[in-house]
Amino acid sequence: MKKDDSDLVKKAKNGDGKAFDELTNLYKDAVFNVVYRMVRDRYKAEDLMQEAFIKAFNSITSFNEEYAFSTWLFKIATNNCIDYFRKRKLQTYSMDQTIRYKDDEIQQEYADNEPIADSMIIAREKSKIIRHAIEQLPEKYRTAIVLRHQEEKSYEEIAEILDIALGTVKARIFRARELLKKILSKKLG
Repeated sequence: MKKDDSDLVKKAKNGDGKAFDELTNLYKDAVFNVVYRMVRDRYKAEDLMQEAFIKAFNSITSFNEEYAFSTWLFKIATNNCIDYFRKRKLQTYSMDQTIRYKDDEIQQEYADNEPIADSMIIAREKSKIIRHAIEQLPEKYRTAIVLRHQEEKSYEEIAEILDIALGTVKARIFRARELLKKILSKKLG
């Protein structure tokens, strides 16, 4: 655990609310990014992030200081997202999909106000295609791939966050990549 985190965690465990506020300020952006990449809804991500910090605050005394505070916090946030998906049994929605309204289909188009070089447009389009493909993955694969490739977590950190074996993490990421290849090959070729 980082020295700054260690001091703040010890103070927070002893009931120092300001120390926990500092921990919140240190990690709120990172936690929001993890949650947002999983739920793809800004307002829901903010709610889930707040719930994660509330749960962390309420259980800070059970935190084991041998581990990184950030990993423990990301585990709480990720579990919140998983619980949210399980409760809602969410179906993902892509902004590229047509919308059915009565007997008509409407294709939404979004205006771009800035002139951008062709390479930027291509890069943005590729990113959008990949994001859409990731959204189609089953939750357990999507979570693993987001933590690995978007949050740049190590396999060990992912195993700790998701509370699964290291081999399971590697298998899920491998399977997610295979599924992404299939999804992308159908979409692109």
